[in-house]
Amino acid sequence: MKITILYDNTVFQNNLEPDWGFSCLVEAHNRTILFDTGSNGSILLGNMKKLNTQPSSVDDVFISHAHFDHVGGLSAFLNENDQVNVYVPVSLRGVRKAKKVVHVSKPLELYENFYSTGELEKIEQSMVVQTNKGLVLIVGCSHPRMKNILEAASQFGKIYAIVGGLHGFDEFGLFKDMAMICPTHCTQHITEIKAMYPEKYIERGVGKIINL
Repeated sequence: MKITILYDNTVFQNNLEPDWGFSCLVEAHNRTILFDTGSNGSILLGNMKKLNTQPSSVDDVFISHAHFDHVGGLSAFLNENDQVNVYVPVSLRGVRKAKKVVHVSKPLELYENFYSTGELEKIEQSMVVQTNKGLVLIVGCSHPRMKNILEAASQFGKIYAIVGGLHGFDEFGLFKDMAMICPTHCTQHITEIKAMYPEKYIERGVGKIINL
């Protein structure tokens, strides 16, 4: 499994452009899924181009929630590739141009080894990918309580890693059994997470590639 951060507040590779928002490319089990699309379509597509990632290589799009810093680049992306299924929380409406728009309310198997937690607390869904090391949980902003996100994801197996925005999350003990933590975007307590779990912490930023 390979995760490439395409959009984030900071850069890992200096030739890429940071901006407020989040997007990453998830490649696993012969499928490529774009998770969220950041705020600005031109920045998203520009970073993809510099990372030699073609929009046409994406099979599906997964949107965590309706906030602009996660869905703002979607229209621009769909202008480049409209032959994708777009999985959105049931509260998000108005997506057009895609091959198919799937509104997700409850936990769902997207494909074999790919799952959604379902829309939690009427705002956000997270994506779960099964690997031979365990589950990789990918989150947008973690607006729902982390305990609820982890419980929803754990129905599919044991969580090995988490990647994405953690907002104001500070119940750090919930991560004690994970092997890898990559806090991005809106995470307010990155310093504390890194100090508590130095051996599990993975640096973030546009251009960061995580191989699992």
